[in-house]
Amino acid sequence: MRKVSRLMTVRARTVLMLIAGLFLSACGVSNVVIEGSFPTPNINKLPLTVAVYYDPSLVEFAYIEYSETGNEEYNISSGQSHIELFSAVLPAMFDSVVIVNSIEEAETMGVDAIFAPFIEEFQLALPAKTKLDVYEIWIKYNMRLMTAEGDYIADWVLTSYGKTPTESLRSAEAAINAAAVVALRDLASSFSLSFTQVPEVRDWLDTL
Repeated sequence: MRKVSRLMTVRARTVLMLIAGLFLSACGVSNVVIEGSFPTPNINKLPLTVAVYYDPSLVEFAYIEYSETGNEEYNISSGQSHIELFSAVLPAMFDSVVIVNSIEEAETMGVDAIFAPFIEEFQLALPAKTKLDVYEIWIKYNMRLMTAEGDYIADWVLTSYGKTPTESLRSAEAAINAAAVVALRDLASSFSLSFTQVPEVRDWLDTL
């Protein structure tokens, strides 16, 4: 009986150690889902019907920040926040906006243009690494505008930036979220105001 009891004790300890290991592993990375509100820009609408295609790489976009030891430190999911941002901005820019599941679907709808945004780069700067009392985020976008047939109109890059002082927030996760929201609002402003100034876009508009 003693041998059985000892064996059960050893097994119980092993199970507890495995559970503890799994728990610590799960707690090793902080998951941050970007959430915020995005105001509608007050601009003149263009008399266009635009189809919007969100590539899965944008919808499911996540960035992982690694610690100096190579371990995952923050897992930042921002795909849905980008959808919400464009949902606020695009209807203010164009008379009609339709969401499509593919470029091919848009080509059958008789729209004036197809818009497809992509994220090329995401950077996070943490106070622990920069020795500055701010959290900073840079996001580099590739904006693509195509004809109703899927042909090239314009392909341009926009970069947005956001930062948040550490002392204004309670946690690193909240600070990262706030900095990302500032960066997204920066994108909303620059995209809506500069759209018609992109040379290829301007030339295309002149042909309509």
